[in-house]
Amino acid sequence: MDRTDRNPISRRDFFKLAGAAGMAAAGLAACNNPAATQAIDGGQSAQGMTCRTNPKTGEQVSLLGFGMMRLPFTKEGGRDVIDQELVNRMVDYALEHGVNYFDTSPAYCQGLSEAATGIALSRHPRSKYFIATKLSNFAPATWSREASLEMYHNSFRELQVDHIDYLLLHSVGSGGGMAEFEERYIKNGMLDFLLAEREAGRIGNLGFSYHGDIRVFDHLLAQHDRYHWDFVQIQLNYVDWNYADETNERNTDASYLYEELRRRSIPAIIMEPLLGGRLSNQPDRIVARLKGRDPDHSVASWAFRYAGSYPNVLTVLSGMTRMEHLVENVQTYSPLRPLTPDEVRFLHDTAAMMMEFDTIPCNDCKYCMPCPYGIDIPAILVHYNKCLNEGNIPASSQSPGYRRARRAYLVGYDRSVPKLRQANHCIGCRQCVPHCPQNIDIPRELHRIDEFVERLKQEK
Repeated sequence: MDRTDRNPISRRDFFKLAGAAGMAAAGLAACNNPAATQAIDGGQSAQGMTCRTNPKTGEQVSLLGFGMMRLPFTKEGGRDVIDQELVNRMVDYALEHGVNYFDTSPAYCQGLSEAATGIALSRHPRSKYFIATKLSNFAPATWSREASLEMYHNSFRELQVDHIDYLLLHSVGSGGGMAEFEERYIKNGMLDFLLAEREAGRIGNLGFSYHGDIRVFDHLLAQHDRYHWDFVQIQLNYVDWNYADETNERNTDASYLYEELRRRSIPAIIMEPLLGGRLSNQPDRIVARLKGRDPDHSVASWAFRYAGSYPNVLTVLSGMTRMEHLVENVQTYSPLRPLTPDEVRFLHDTAAMMMEFDTIPCNDCKYCMPCPYGIDIPAILVHYNKCLNEGNIPASSQSPGYRRARRAYLVGYDRSVPKLRQANHCIGCRQCVPHCPQNIDIPRELHRIDEFVERLKQEK
């Protein structure tokens, strides 16, 4: 065909189409680069954990990273506190089995994650682990240089360290896009400050986590020669590889994000490999499909193998609340069984089937919390998604199985979310919206769910 007869396609569309076709035996890069692949392959640790090599430092980083954003809580004196004893045991197990990358933030676990992480890790030699934390200056009140500096220095105190191995500009591209990025990091001089801190050795590696407006992502990569990003954190899983645009209209597919990093030899750190837990809590027909292909391993292991098989990935983060989550994920990566090209096609076909369910792209990160009116936003959205995946969102009272589905939704709703924290209490103040990394219009979704619930109550 003559070149002039071809329909031009953008780089982003090309990477979406090339996802499975370009996979090489050594990994899943859309356009395989043997040199880049070799540079980041770190073999296995003494404990059997698959590792990747930081190309800047030569350090061996465990392919499984411990995300400290969903730490277990317990009751103490009538209030919720982090279960430090369990966190300590989980951190001990992780280190004993080769996990050495721990990712936290001032915003995680109601602001308690950094302190809990510092307590657990400070019981071990500093040379045994890498700490990643973030400048999480989301709220306008923290945009000033003084407030941002206080947050930065407080991270050192909470984590009980004199240097931070991986420091991220947190959630760039969310909320107000480029204008917000300028306020948070440029006009107040904070990015220049962090670059100087890296030069002084108090920051080992400097990067950013991307959450939304692609113009910010493209701008920061265009400035790579100036900033020399050591890594970038992106959301990658077998749904978002091709379908991020469908689940979130502002989020570009992971295939584009990954390839832009790979071709610049910037290591990728992966968040949300389970898409907020949705890839481990699948509808029955998807579970049957995955278990039929690999009955000896869990549904979640498919997602972790997928994210870990890309050769330019430095580590894959998992927010683990229970010990059994940690044990299973350690097993998945000790060592990693890279996906074959046929298995990648199988997962991409599975993702296409999953897109038939119009779920809300909530990752249960709880950045929207606390709600000033006491609403449990994540629990409401998670329950809705769960019922949608299980077929318990009846279109009308004439739908097959309506009574069963109606009862399952209403009973489950009251069990999952106390009545005083349900969607009908949302007044639409929109204070939650700027904090959502998935750019969900939360009040609109809460009002829609509340209308659905009221309809179910009226239709006996």
